[in-house]
Amino acid sequence: MNYKDTLLMPETDFAMRGNLPKREPQMQEAWEQMDLYNRVLEKNAGKPQYILHDGPPYANGDIHMGHALNKVLKDIIVRFKSLNGYQSPMIPGWDTHGLPIENALQKAGVNRKEMTVAEFREKCAAYAMEQVNSQREQFKRLGLLADFENPYITLLPEYEAAQIRLFGTMAEKGYIYKGKKPVYWSPSSESALAEAEIEYYDKKSPAIYVAFQVVDGKGVLDTTDHFVIWTTTPWTIPANLGIAVSNELTYTRINHDGKGYIVAESLVEDVTTALGWTDFTVDGSWNGQAFEHMTAQHPLYDRTSLVMIGDHVTADATGLVHTAPGHGEDDYRVGQAYGLDVLCPVDDRGYMTDEAPGFEGLFYEDANKQIGMKLEENGYLLNLKFIKHSYPHDWRTKKPVIFRATPQWFASIKDFRSDLLREIEEVNWVPEWGMTRLYNMVRDRGDWVISRQRAWGVPIPIFYAEDGTEIITNETIDHVANLFREHGSNVWYEREAKDLLPAGFTHPNSPNGEFRKELDIMDVWFDSGSSHAGVLEERANLRRPADLYLEGSDQYRGWFNSSLSTAVATTGKAPYRTVLSHGFVLDGDGRKMSKSLGNTIAPNDLVKQYGAEIVRLWVSSVDYQSDVRASHDNFKQVSEVYRKIRNTLRFLLGNLNGFDPSMRVAFEDMPEADQFMATKLKQLQAKVIKAYDTFDFMAVYHLIHNFCVNELSSFYLDFTKDILYIEREDDARRRAVQTVMYDTVIALTKLIAPILPHTADEVWQEIPAKAADSVFLSDLDEVVALSEEETALLAKWSKFLTFRNDVLKAIEIARGEKLIGKPLEAKLLVAPKGETKALLETIDNVRQLLQVSQLDYVAHADVDYATAEITVTKADGAACARCWTYSTELGQHAEHPELCPRCTEVIA
Repeated sequence: MNYKDTLLMPETDFAMRGNLPKREPQMQEAWEQMDLYNRVLEKNAGKPQYILHDGPPYANGDIHMGHALNKVLKDIIVRFKSLNGYQSPMIPGWDTHGLPIENALQKAGVNRKEMTVAEFREKCAAYAMEQVNSQREQFKRLGLLADFENPYITLLPEYEAAQIRLFGTMAEKGYIYKGKKPVYWSPSSESALAEAEIEYYDKKSPAIYVAFQVVDGKGVLDTTDHFVIWTTTPWTIPANLGIAVSNELTYTRINHDGKGYIVAESLVEDVTTALGWTDFTVDGSWNGQAFEHMTAQHPLYDRTSLVMIGDHVTADATGLVHTAPGHGEDDYRVGQAYGLDVLCPVDDRGYMTDEAPGFEGLFYEDANKQIGMKLEENGYLLNLKFIKHSYPHDWRTKKPVIFRATPQWFASIKDFRSDLLREIEEVNWVPEWGMTRLYNMVRDRGDWVISRQRAWGVPIPIFYAEDGTEIITNETIDHVANLFREHGSNVWYEREAKDLLPAGFTHPNSPNGEFRKELDIMDVWFDSGSSHAGVLEERANLRRPADLYLEGSDQYRGWFNSSLSTAVATTGKAPYRTVLSHGFVLDGDGRKMSKSLGNTIAPNDLVKQYGAEIVRLWVSSVDYQSDVRASHDNFKQVSEVYRKIRNTLRFLLGNLNGFDPSMRVAFEDMPEADQFMATKLKQLQAKVIKAYDTFDFMAVYHLIHNFCVNELSSFYLDFTKDILYIEREDDARRRAVQTVMYDTVIALTKLIAPILPHTADEVWQEIPAKAADSVFLSDLDEVVALSEEETALLAKWSKFLTFRNDVLKAIEIARGEKLIGKPLEAKLLVAPKGETKALLETIDNVRQLLQVSQLDYVAHADVDYATAEITVTKADGAACARCWTYSTELGQHAEHPELCPRCTEVIA
């Protein structure tokens, strides 16, 4: 007789190999066919909502690893919340306006000069939608559960209309104003930039010391004296209208070569060293207040510069600050206080204008040399050298920016700054340092320049009367918003101003009925920062504030910031309750991924090679709140963990063959070993759910992996083979094990589902008598605290496992010494120590639990371990042909002489 045929071996259709690149698209297609996203929402109808508001990625190019990290994190949270008793809709979004799309079209050969603005914008919109559709498919391939058929897109008419109304609300509250003041200006983009669009890189610049000869010294200084300034922007000297000093500094005069030079007293040594002066004397002592309203000769032109008191002046360089109100925020502020003009002799492209005589037509950086030469010719250049320093750059073009005064539209942050700071303190920040970071940004930021001089964006909905009076009223805003909702924002460029105004509109400053419209567009951060109004308020199944905003750490200066500003300005409240940020994805060596370095890894390639599940499992395995590394070695390691989890689930499914929930054994009727595993499972569920709730996905990853490796594979699934394979199919002991396995496979499937949705749903299809079509149409089990009895059970069996570990060490040594081969060839002689003796007396089937053939308790044994003295010898008798256990009782049954008594009974 072939006894192997009498064993109840595992049997399942769940494949050992995932074959994820091929199987995942099939499962995603099945999810779409069953309309899984909406069915999950219907399942949770009437339950509390959990709203994660998706920050819109920019619609340009294939997705990168940062996208994958971000979107998978969001999907894990939304899937978990949906399984855990919340209705959690997920509306994906895209940011579609801005310069990169204009540049992409121009690189593709589109000549915008050959078409109208409206025609060019139509091409921008078509390109943006192509990018949205491409990225949408790539995101879906990652296994995201979201309403991809109804995303929010910032170019859609309904979104633009909501943005216009939000702008109108801010204007009605007095937060929107137009002013000529210095802003970050990008000559390479020919547009103003917000602070969020600035990055800092090292730049080599000329640093010059310049002398301004005193004209009117108010009886304190004479015309042989000079004020000394230092600057790294010689090109701004033509715009100089003043010199700022501090009333908190003491100044003195350096006498050199028959002339006097005024500097801060504490900086005499620094200045003379920099200028290379050794033959000099020092005299005089004045507080900066003494210099107020003095004048000095401009070193280039026939005009004077006014000396002013400025609270921004510190004991740096010379202690006096060259002041060009058209080229610096502090310069502008002090200049306004003293009634100076706002002179800005640089055009949109960065070229000097005729307001800088002698330098007109020069690019501002090229003008540096010419200005330096002219200063030297006039005798006012004291020193020039080149330095490398951190300098602001346009984050899109990566080219230097300048401060330049132009007429711009601003949002007055200062008018509601205190409200912003209050709301920041009310939000839950993860990590906690996020609060400090954004708080300091908002505390220190200036007003927000919201206008851009581009074509592709949402127009600023402002009209001008014939005399230039600005027209922005509730009536005009409401009318424009309705036009945009019906026709889209391109209507602004397709119609004349009078045709964009309400029918019959009149204004006292336009007696001839003529109007013009603003041609600037809104900052793209205003676009995306309006999403709380355009999405959370507009969509019927959403609400404001959202429970969670989750983006990269760069969004403290970006989307987190602009969303907060527009929400607090219009509603007085933050648009989010919790903000969670993640780091950047670096290469395996910790370097920023860059095409030029050739160290990028594309999610599309990873999905083709490993499958989306491996990318998702990698996301859960890293400390995402910091910068994370991604390399093929990382994904190979994660693949091994995936295989362990998959094979554990396969083993569980295989041993449920023929089992039905009606065969369950009640907890109180189970042997203690099974009760222990059932309790460990309950403990695991509580820990994993808590980790999900606190966004600690790395803990989820390790908890589940360790449970599969330690509690299951190394212990429970190991010794229960002797029960599952050997006993009768309906044996009570076997049914108890199957009950635990049934509960375990269901629980593990639900627990891994947010991270490994394809695998979880594949497992779900193989579970006997499952209650739903998909694991995502089920619910996580309610977590109940462990009873005192269960806690005691865990403590007891933890001690047993400690003893078992000592036994395994002894067996491994015996195998190494060739005393035995497999553990079932072993006989144990055990002399328990202390509490181990009492413990073993309360546990049944210790031999089976240890997976040895024989176990005798003795007074003393050969090797001393922490829990017992242990001797391992070759088992007595011979191995049973069916269960492989050694026995001295083979041959007692004539028909089955090769079987032990237990197997003989089962066969009979």
